[in-house]
Amino acid sequence: MFAERYRNRLLSQKQAGLYRLPPEVAGKEGKHLLFDGRKVLNFASNDYLGLSTSDELRRLVSENFRRYSTSSSSSRLVSGNYAVINQAERAYADFFGYEEALFFPSGYQANLGVLSTLFEKGDTIIFDKHIHASSVKGMVLSGAEFQGYNHNSMVHLRKRLEKGRVGGAAVLTESLFSMDGDFLDIRGFGDLKREYGFFSIIDEAHAFGALGDKGRGLGGGVADVAVGTFGKAFGLFGAFVLLPGALKEYLFNFSSPLIYSTTLPEAHAASALDLLEMIGRCDDGRDNLREISRLMRDGLRREGFHVSGDAHIIALTIGEENKAAAVSKGLLGEDIFVLPARYPTVPMGKAILRISMTALHTEEDVSYFIDGVKKIYGE
Repeated sequence: MFAERYRNRLLSQKQAGLYRLPPEVAGKEGKHLLFDGRKVLNFASNDYLGLSTSDELRRLVSENFRRYSTSSSSSRLVSGNYAVINQAERAYADFFGYEEALFFPSGYQANLGVLSTLFEKGDTIIFDKHIHASSVKGMVLSGAEFQGYNHNSMVHLRKRLEKGRVGGAAVLTESLFSMDGDFLDIRGFGDLKREYGFFSIIDEAHAFGALGDKGRGLGGGVADVAVGTFGKAFGLFGAFVLLPGALKEYLFNFSSPLIYSTTLPEAHAASALDLLEMIGRCDDGRDNLREISRLMRDGLRREGFHVSGDAHIIALTIGEENKAAAVSKGLLGEDIFVLPARYPTVPMGKAILRISMTALHTEEDVSYFIDGVKKIYGE
């Protein structure tokens, strides 16, 4: 019974153009991936500042893992509450301007742990309809009532807030949206927060490190809780949550994903401290990232493509799922790797190529990509 169900569902995925079978990557070198001995330009990486392959960070991380044990070997609440982890969390809270910070093994787990713990039956969460899947899962697990508002529409958000004015609400959104690539309307969001007094959670996974003063993101001053990740612009792994002190205490006592997971090792926290110093002096990298992303957007538009995105995530509209997969496959044949984002990551019939820019990309890379898309898309 089970095997037949699995076969049928996989067959349906293939017929709908939604089947996923990622190619095996032999390794990476800066902006390139290695496939069967070929060097392929990578436009599907979240390594926005190129730090994950930097010699400096690799040296620091290797030194930290030589100094400390390879595993914390325990939950944070048993014997894993190491001093260096607390030191790193205090440093992150100070850098980003929050009372406290809390590290998680992944961004998915951070969103799951925060949302499923802070909210419960009887609460109301109002969310942007384009938030990440991990946030959706966290809301479902919380048991709270949740209502979506049209993507980045402060007009629709106001209507939702007005309707639920009596009991108050929490609002969940992102500062740089992971698929659309557009910015949250920070000013409009802040105005509504001051007017309605809602509790705000902003996922800054794609903004921290890459955007804002010294990489501090976009939501400072309007986010009560902010979620960040080490696995993108920070070039490491794991995640962090910035929050009021009382909420850290609450999560320590009630968040199952935190309580029942082995905490990240001391070496990770030591590396996070090193990274914080590196991120602060990456202004040139952030400038390069902004400029090269602008060149890609402008170049694609000049060629007649419909693209969206305000920063280093650029969505090139394809539409039909099989077409998006075919264009991506064709570009791989031209030594270009780019993600075909399809349902359920994006709405059905609105597939895109999600172009992820990094500070390592050059004008020549942009020209090569645009020429490749023109060639493959027209075939």
